[in-house]
Amino acid sequence: MKKFQITALALLFITAFSCKQAKKEAEETTEEVEETIEQVAETMKSKVITFSMEPKSGSNVNGEVIFTENEGNVVMRATFTGLDEGEHAIHLHEKADCSSDDGTSTGGHWNPTFQPHGKWGAEEGYHKGDIGNFMADADGNATVEFSTDEWCIGCGDENKDILGKAVIVHQGVDDFTSQPSGAAGARIACTGIIQ
Repeated sequence: MKKFQITALALLFITAFSCKQAKKEAEETTEEVEETIEQVAETMKSKVITFSMEPKSGSNVNGEVIFTENEGNVVMRATFTGLDEGEHAIHLHEKADCSSDDGTSTGGHWNPTFQPHGKWGAEEGYHKGDIGNFMADADGNATVEFSTDEWCIGCGDENKDILGKAVIVHQGVDDFTSQPSGAAGARIACTGIIQ
């Protein structure tokens, strides 16, 4: 009889321990699933659009532009090849129309608030498309990163929405003072931001 009681107690102990272990593993799995769901939900909140640049004005400039919006902030990351070494201007222009050979079909700088041309953030004013200048290395490669809460992707606010606009890379440098466009020279690469 004692043998039976000891065996029964041992089985009860093993069962209780196994249940406790299974419960702990189930809780850990539940936590992992919840974390994964949160990460997926966060990713789904982000809007991402990607475009390829095309050469204009007889250039050999190519590239890719990625816009990502998350929590009210838009990040633009662009990579380029085929540039002349040195500084170049980059802007958002009014129309997502890269049909002309010289890129002029995109119109002027995107300026929905009717400000003077200037350096981004200048007290005197700036266009919503006045991104600025960047450097190309000796091999003609460049990367541009720009971030702002003054843009959105598909929000419908005409003062913030970048859909329907174009990215233009210029041969020269934006001087931030010449009106209306900074005297940046020829438009050598273009992409239209169309969703």
